Amino acid sequence: MAKLDSLEPVIVETVEGGIPIEQLGTTLMHEHIFVLSTEIQENNPQLWDEEAQIESAVTRLTAAAERGVRTIVDLTVLGQGRYLPRIKKVAARVPLNIVVATGVYTYNDEPMYFAFRGPGRVFEGDDPMVELFVRDITEGIGDTGVKAAVLKCATETEDLPEGVERVLRATAQAHRVTGAPIQTHSNALVRNGLLQQKVFKEEGVDLSRVVIGHSGDTDDLGYLRELLDAGSFLGMDRFGMEFIAPAEQRVKTVAELVHAGYAEQLVLSHDCPCYLDYLTPDQRELVAPSWDYTHIHDDVLPALRRADVSDEAIHTMLVDNPRRFFSANAPY
Repeated sequence: MAKLDSLEPVIVETVEGGIPIEQLGTTLMHEHIFVLSTEIQENNPQLWDEEAQIESAVTRLTAAAERGVRTIVDLTVLGQGRYLPRIKKVAARVPLNIVVATGVYTYNDEPMYFAFRGPGRVFEGDDPMVELFVRDITEGIGDTGVKAAVLKCATETEDLPEGVERVLRATAQAHRVTGAPIQTHSNALVRNGLLQQKVFKEEGVDLSRVVIGHSGDTDDLGYLRELLDAGSFLGMDRFGMEFIAPAEQRVKTVAELVHAGYAEQLVLSHDCPCYLDYLTPDQRELVAPSWDYTHIHDDVLPALRRADVSDEAIHTMLVDNPRRFFSANAPY
């Protein structure tokens, strides 16, 4: 496992190439740039102005950089409209690093592309999902030359649908082959981060190389401590999504975990896209007026300081923990 103090430099892949891990700086660990229903957009170009949204993305991300953000991790994967040529246009114009992910985002079944091929399928064999993930990490995504640096998967329900379990296991296997760490979408309100840890552990994953995402949606400290004590990082990563949990609750939960000694296992973010076609701009403004990349620096960090969270702990969550997460990048 690579160490921050190793003589061999640790390189993290970004949209514009590999960078020394020290250049990550302040990192928002779970964000998006564009989240799109691809088939709808491709067949209905009147629904959005791509160039205008690229301009908006540049403006929003530049505002984050002006607050001191140096890196965002864009966890948009298959099922969410990932398209790297568009992201490259944004990355070329913003003064921060963009790290991208590979994986599949589904709450129910695996995509039909994979349904008939792989272990236990009509055409038995190696899982093509694993092959795709590994290629994205080791060779690059399509012909873009951009390598993914992290794996992403999701669970939403209390149970574990067979197709979703397949995605989790494929994610774990690609992680073991490549060493790329894992971030998840979980539903903390049904405590299903525990299901994720169970599957990953069965696949031999070191749980300290996993961020259980969206953990800040709950204030169930017993559940959160169970995840932490198993070794994972927690993504306190939906600041601004007050329609799920208010900012005051999110801040209090982070503060309580920091005071309990867990600062070294927490990362902060917004789960924010520049453009999300699930909502119209008016609907988004109505339900989440603070949902932007600047919200943590403008509103959350002052609130954490008022809750007696030290600047040292804030630095740990925003700088040190992302570095440690990406430094553990060796296969095993």
